Amino acid sequence: MTDTAQRTLAQGGMTPDVAHSAPADVLTPGDRYQELFVAVQSQRIFPDSKTFVDCAPLLAPQEIMRRYRENAAKPGFDLAQFVASYFTLERIPPSDYVADPAQGLVEHIDSLWNVLKREPGKHPADSSLLPLPRPYVVPGGRFHELYYWDSYFTMLGLAHSGRHDLLVSMADNFSFLIDTYGHIPNGNRTYYLSRSQPPVYALMVELFESHGVARALRYLPHLRREYEYWMDGEASLKPGDAYRHLVRLPDGALLNRYWDERETPREEGYLEDVTTARGAPLRRAGEVYRDLRAGAASGWDFSSRWLGDANDLSSIRTTAILPVDLNSFLFAAEQQIARLSEAGGDTQTAQAFARRAQARRDAMTRHLWSDAESAFVDYDWRLGEQRPQLSAALAAPLFVGLASREQAQRSAGTMAGRLLAAGGLRTTETSSLQQWDPPNGWAPLQWIAIHGLRKYAENRLANDIAHRWLSTVGSLYTRESKLVEKYSLHTSEAMSASGGSGGEYPLQDGFGWTNGVVRRLLGDHPDHHAHRMTARA
Repeated sequence: MTDTAQRTLAQGGMTPDVAHSAPADVLTPGDRYQELFVAVQSQRIFPDSKTFVDCAPLLAPQEIMRRYRENAAKPGFDLAQFVASYFTLERIPPSDYVADPAQGLVEHIDSLWNVLKREPGKHPADSSLLPLPRPYVVPGGRFHELYYWDSYFTMLGLAHSGRHDLLVSMADNFSFLIDTYGHIPNGNRTYYLSRSQPPVYALMVELFESHGVARALRYLPHLRREYEYWMDGEASLKPGDAYRHLVRLPDGALLNRYWDERETPREEGYLEDVTTARGAPLRRAGEVYRDLRAGAASGWDFSSRWLGDANDLSSIRTTAILPVDLNSFLFAAEQQIARLSEAGGDTQTAQAFARRAQARRDAMTRHLWSDAESAFVDYDWRLGEQRPQLSAALAAPLFVGLASREQAQRSAGTMAGRLLAAGGLRTTETSSLQQWDPPNGWAPLQWIAIHGLRKYAENRLANDIAHRWLSTVGSLYTRESKLVEKYSLHTSEAMSASGGSGGEYPLQDGFGWTNGVVRRLLGDHPDHHAHRMTARA
């Protein structure tokens, strides 16, 4: 635990205790198990690269390594048997839950929250799982840990399900992560500590207050500290230079990019990343790994949005791109800090952050707004030009209130004309093998677009997207009695709606953010026919 966390505890602050959990081993599995880790991942002992990094050791890691080094070179050594002898697969908490096909979507989602809830005392010693002080909700499927930006969309549903107990727990957990690690990692795993995800903590704080969970002012110190993480290096950054998450453009504008502290293969995707880097012989492998990791930090892992060639993942260039959504979320954080500082009587800080928010709005208008596309687009700061790819991220400036009225109206027209599909809003215009491209649609992007459009009274399009998305989710639920991570948007018809495809792993059931967004939308649309859909329909 950091000194800051200890001070907060001593001062009676809100950082909760984790004494009930096993101590965190902040070494990643790759750091801890070194050549054993490389052998296990390279030889594909498990079909999914995430499986081994989530295993728990049955002996002290140092002893496991001693035995491995003593025996690995001996004739007949069986690596798979060795791993089975000294590691145990992550245990999913037992559940007697069985989906009731007679339930409607609201009842089904409400019944799933406890299935997806994890208790803090269950963190195994010396595993990659970082202890948390309070219960939390996981996405489901292969994702058995807390994820940063996923959780905001999950919380939307928790609030409408009346699960304020879990909202309070999640608030404490994210505050604890900021106090302990200086930022909110991608997820509560050691191998996620080197990066974050889209910074939506300010939106969470707003949600906590609007639902009576806690006063937002309570979280101001944590908002400030997370903001410092994203702005590290600002004071010394010269025009044309970049450092970590920051880029200062030649005109002095300061904008952010996604970043990961490491330039090694992602441990949860080790063999996949090594294979990808081999496909780019003219690039340094570490550069490819860094861009893959930054792509994972974006939450859009992966999409043609980050690629030089939509058909070649090794052309990824995430760190060269200033993304619309990331900078929109940081604008929201700056506005939130300004508002809360004013509420707390700190007028000087409030004015400083109001100026920061305005400076970011001005920079995004100059560099990320495209008159030709009638939309906000990403900016490639290395090439000094806007990216030609249109994406659903164009709705983020509307979502946080950054867009002008004219920009919002034109963006709505662009969404309707170029991204609207039968089953909802498409992620990009480019079909590829990557899961964040068509034909797939994702719950968080539907919500950002719907809520952003409503802010600017573009209610007809907002309601149309909501209708299409609820019909898609409801149609698959009617046939298969489940919600999934992503959906194909080709159609929303009951007999042909299907889950999404592509990417590095199979379609996952569950699913936290789908549940959250759908539960909230059903609350907003009480007469929608999806309310009446059951698996017996």
